This record gives sequence, C-alpha cells and structure tokens, in this order.
Amino acid sequence: MISANGLSLQFGKRILFSDVNITFTEGNCYGLIGANGSGKSTFLKILSGEIEPTTGQISVAHKKRISVLKQDQFAFDEYTVLETVIMGHKKLHSVMKEKEILYAKEDFSHEDGIHSSKLEEEFSEMGGWNADSDAAKLLSNLDIPQNLIDVKMSQIESGQKVRVLLAQALFGNPDILLLDEPTNHLDIDTRMWLEEFLCEFKNTAIVVSHDRHFMDKVCTYIADIDYGKIQLYPGNFTFWQESSQLALKQRTEHNKKVEDRRKELLEFIARFSANASKSKQATSRKKSLEKLTLEDIKPSSRKYPYINFEQSAPAGNNILSIENLSKSIDGKVMFKDLTVTVRKGDKIAFVGHEDIPRTTLFKILMGEMTADSGTFKWGASTSQSYFPKDNSNYFTDDILLIDWISQYSANTTENFVRGFLGRVLFSGEESLKSVKVLSGGERVRCMLARMMLTQANVLILDEPTNHLDLESITALNKGLSSFPGTILFSSYDHQLVQTAANRIIEITPKGYMDRIDTKLDEYLENPDIQVKRKELYS
Repeated sequence: MISANGLSLQFGKRILFSDVNITFTEGNCYGLIGANGSGKSTFLKILSGEIEPTTGQISVAHKKRISVLKQDQFAFDEYTVLETVIMGHKKLHSVMKEKEILYAKEDFSHEDGIHSSKLEEEFSEMGGWNADSDAAKLLSNLDIPQNLIDVKMSQIESGQKVRVLLAQALFGNPDILLLDEPTNHLDIDTRMWLEEFLCEFKNTAIVVSHDRHFMDKVCTYIADIDYGKIQLYPGNFTFWQESSQLALKQRTEHNKKVEDRRKELLEFIARFSANASKSKQATSRKKSLEKLTLEDIKPSSRKYPYINFEQSAPAGNNILSIENLSKSIDGKVMFKDLTVTVRKGDKIAFVGHEDIPRTTLFKILMGEMTADSGTFKWGASTSQSYFPKDNSNYFTDDILLIDWISQYSANTTENFVRGFLGRVLFSGEESLKSVKVLSGGERVRCMLARMMLTQANVLILDEPTNHLDLESITALNKGLSSFPGTILFSSYDHQLVQTAANRIIEITPKGYMDRIDTKLDEYLENPDIQVKRKELYS
C-alpha cells in the first residue's frame, strides 16, 4: 500500500496539486490520467521519492519495494542487458555484487565466511538463484532476442532499450509498480503480453498511458488529475469517461433549467416592477430569483481539438496499385514482393513487430525514397496528404505559427487562419509564437491542421498519436473514423486501429499478410490467422 497525505506541489506561482489525500491498495491497477501538463509524471516521481512535495508526505507500507520504469535510456549503457534487468531489484543486485567481491578475495577470512553465509541466506530468500532465468524470460516475453542478453546496453537499439528498462521495472515481483508510458515502442503482441502481466499482477500498480485500450484492459481504478486535485474512480478508462460525461450532461441540463427559470423571472421583474398593481408579485419573484443558485461546474483542464478531414473531391475507383515492391536498407530486408490493390474507401492499418518497414513503405509511396524493385501507381483522381513519423523538417524555419499554417491554406485572411488554429487549440497569443519552440504534441496538432487544409482524398499517417494526449487522440480517432476517403496508416494505439481500420496488412521481412474487411480484434483472435502470423516470424 502507498498513500499521499496532504500533498501539495507548487512551482513558483503555479500549483499542480493541493491537499491531495489518496491511497493505492494492493491488488489494484490504477490508471493516472489528466491533461498534458497536469502533473501525471511528476506525481509518479513524488510517489517514488525522486521529487519532494511542497507540503504533505508519502507513506509506504513497511518493507514494501517500489519499482519504477526508468526513462533515461543511457543510464545503464555500461552494463549488460541481463544485469540491467536484475538491477531493477536493487537489494538483490547489491547482494550479488557483494558476493562477487567477497568470493574474489585472495585472503578469504573466517569473518568473510560468516558474512558470506548471511549473504547467501538473503540471496536465497530473494529468489537469487532464479534471477538470471527470470530476467531472461522477461526479456524474451518483451521480444529481446536471446543473443542480446550479454550485450552491453550501449550496443542495442533505442526501442530495445525501452523494452529492457520495462523488464527491469517488472523484475522481481515488486510490491508497488510505477509505470510511465510502458507501451511505448511495444508492438501489438508485446502489448498484449504486458496487459496479461498486469491483469495477473497481485500487488499495486500505478500506470500513466495514452493508450485507451490498454487502460481499459488493465485498470481497476482511474485516478483523475483535474482542478488541482486527484480524484479516484472505480472502473476502467471507458467507464470513467462515459460516467463523467453523463454526470456533466446531467449537471448541464439541470443548470439549463435553472437558467431558463432565472430568465423568466428577470423578464417578469423587468416588465412589471414599475407597475403598481404588479409590484407585490414582482417582489415575490425577486425573492425566488435570489434563492436560485447555479451549480458550480468548473471548467475542466481538458481541451478537445476539432479534427475533421474533408475531401475537396472524391477519388475514382482506382486508388493505388502496388506490384512486387521490395526494399532493403543496409542489407536488412524491409519487405519483399509486396503486392496490394487499395480499394476506394479502404482504411488500411499497417502493422508488424517493427515500425521501420512501414515508415519505409510510406516514404516510397510519397516519393521520398526509392524501392529496390517493383512498381506502384496512384489513381489519376487521387490526392494525397502525408503525416510523417518524423516531422522535424517542417519546423526548421523561425516563423510565426500563424504564418506557418497560412502556407497550406487557400484562405489566408487573418480571421480564418486564427479561427482554424483555434480549432486545434492554438488561441490568442499562441498563434504568434515561433514554430521552432513548439512541443512535440503541438507540432502533431499543426501537422494534422495542415492535413485538414489540404482536403486530400487519401490520407497517409505514420504513427500520428505519438506525443498526443488522450483528448487529442480521441478527437483524431473520431476524425479518421468519419473520413469518407481512403486512409493508409500505422499506429500502436489499439483502439484507433480497431475503430478506424477496415483492413489489416502485416509486413515482415519474410512476407506479408493482407486481410480485407477485417477488424484488428478479429485479426488477432482468429486462430487460422495466428498460425500464419507465426510462420511470418519463425
């Protein structure tokens, strides 16, 4: 068990939380949610002891071990992959190192023998004899190949480092598990494994994630950061979302009735207060008016951008034809003999264990890269709008945001451009800041605004949910689901793929699989498809 008592955190004049009292109990997984900048990651750091609160304290049950998903990918570069995982259990790792030093002594004394026996006892109690095999199993489940476990962290790829750090956090059955965006860089299968791990986890877990499906699968409670408080709600994310919207609607409808009644009273008073025959009635109405109080609905810190894609003209039946397309990079096969006919209205999700092949395919289709062999042809009536995974090239010039977005708009009047920026949550003076200082999430919203302005009939999006908060992901999900044109996209967001895609194509170096008129859950649950998927990765 871990709890916060009278917790407050303030940076200068900005208050993130005030007087927070909350308890996280054993056997539950808590989803920590809130708008960008509300302090989710900061709260996890307070719980772990990395940051001191302004007031209040954190209480941890006696002898309970806290494990945290580390964010610094370079902190363990000098250690092997296997040792990095075991370092997640600090006490066990400390005992292991102390044993190594002790047994390496040339003048091993009687006292050393007594101390070593105590260390061995501690080592055994903590499951030390199974540490290597347990760590190796975790790594395997997180798709880290066996041949990498003795390799130094500095020699593996960035995405693999993230998985190793996740294995480190999960290692040794911690009592309290703090995970900040644990699904980053995880493919669908590995995410499903992590979901099962957390569903079966018998201790306390607190998770920050922008993946709605993941939160629905693993969370038993939602801890909502809003209004400078943290409120606890039973249930998963969808239950919280639907119940909170219903409560807001009920409050709004109640207030509307009160406002309607207030308006009637004000009109009556204005009309008859000067009329002597009606003066008593008017006085009575004034007293009634004074008793009416509007329920205080505070404006939520959450803001939903307006994301809606329209096409200036629909495409014909010929959208895209790909014939025997192949590409290798630095001797590594991305895909080979890829043959796909894209139909009008297809919304294709490209999936797979690696994201580089998908990015490579999109770059080839957009003319940014050349295939080794094969051909592709866009239909004459198609127009494409592209959301690249790396958007840095779009923000190199030191220009104002209002000028940046005007480059992509046929209507460049200030009122229109400011209004359009307001739709994607850039209001007032925000439209006058340089694009070079925009955050990752702000850049994504800019790129989506650019796509909306092009009014293309084919959208190509490479992991568009990166850096977005839950509110923006929800808005994007609605925009893509309602788009009447054709979409080719890749995303690690399960719910986005499940609800927006009507066709799944999985690309691997050994081949590909194309399932038309198929939803993601059906694709993952169909036993025949799973047999073929295993063949693609064997």
